[in-house]
Amino acid sequence: MDDPLRLVGQLFPAPCHDYLYLVGGSVRDRLLGRPGRDLDLVTTLDPSVLQRLGFRPVQGRTTSLIWFLALPGEGTVEVTLLPEGSSLADDLRRRDFTMNALALTPNGRLLDPLNGRRDLEQRRVRSCSASCFRDDPLRLFRALRFEAEGRRMTPETRALAAQPEVLNGLDGMPVERFSRELVKALAGAEPERFFSGMAALGAGRHWLPEVFAMSAVPAGPPEYHPEGDLLTHSLQVLQRTAALTPDPLARFCGFLHDLGKLQSDPTQYPRHHGHDEAGFEPARRLCRRLRLPTAWGRALAWSCRLHTRMNRWPELRDATRLKTARQADQAGIAAILPLVSAADKAGSTVPPDWGLTLATARLNAAGLGVGEERLAALPPEQRETFLLQRRIERLRAAAGREENENENGVR
Repeated sequence: MDDPLRLVGQLFPAPCHDYLYLVGGSVRDRLLGRPGRDLDLVTTLDPSVLQRLGFRPVQGRTTSLIWFLALPGEGTVEVTLLPEGSSLADDLRRRDFTMNALALTPNGRLLDPLNGRRDLEQRRVRSCSASCFRDDPLRLFRALRFEAEGRRMTPETRALAAQPEVLNGLDGMPVERFSRELVKALAGAEPERFFSGMAALGAGRHWLPEVFAMSAVPAGPPEYHPEGDLLTHSLQVLQRTAALTPDPLARFCGFLHDLGKLQSDPTQYPRHHGHDEAGFEPARRLCRRLRLPTAWGRALAWSCRLHTRMNRWPELRDATRLKTARQADQAGIAAILPLVSAADKAGSTVPPDWGLTLATARLNAAGLGVGEERLAALPPEQRETFLLQRRIERLRAAAGREENENENGVR
């Protein structure tokens, strides 16, 4: 939505405009000069007017009644009614942070009772009231998500978030609300701040206990992991993954790729033999606990399983490289695994032949020039080995051609 006020003017007849206010993220996006995805309004219009204009009522589990309208190609419009006896200023003061306590009239007049525009411009997250987090403890994670997007909580707001009653109040909250903020934070410019903020505040331990266990576990032998503990290592990998890709799923896999190290026998520290395999099932359980999509659980599990093999790419035989590429492709992490591996160690890069290996691993019998009759003549248990050998030959031939082309180019 490039111009939300224009859209308001199109959706609502002029006589309605004195009873409408654009609020929340819609105003924030407009003041920041960026397009919004949804439109949020508050109104004192009679519900019958909204119904005539095509809106339908939706009752949320944790929200008041919302009047909803979907606009194909534009986004969604949500309208809430101001309670009887309540003013717009009252509504804004009940909101979470001052940068969201802003309203615009349809003619473009800004209403800013809490100086939210100043905080927005100075990238501050300031609570609207002393009861901000007690009213809704999940706002704590929204604040951390804003920090992941490059904003900073004021000291007073951080102190309010750290109140014991706020942290205790998280226990009964729906995990889906937490996960929504987590996914949004992963798309931010500094996603590591979401998890480091959780650890610092002691928030969300029952949803993501892994974050809190990491600081007590060594990342690995000091000669390979001078950063020390697993939490520090994981945050660094997340930071490096974020520098390589904006994809939230890749960043998620980067942060939790060493999940299996939490399963290691403490008597074997600082080593973590077999941690790649040990992380597979815990990764699936973690994603089910957070109600994340099945594809996320599969991607994280296979990132845990394959990343150490990928880290040893120069040492691998061609058959193992092809198997790794094929498994990554089937798990949906063909674009993710090399990035996680590159981010696992500072200064590492994606193997230059990953794309070639992946393309070769994807070749079926026809692509390898093997006819159906030739394949059918083989015993079933030998067919995959036969095709693998053909892929190895194809990979070596292609790599040789590339080497010759590079040499000729140098000449």
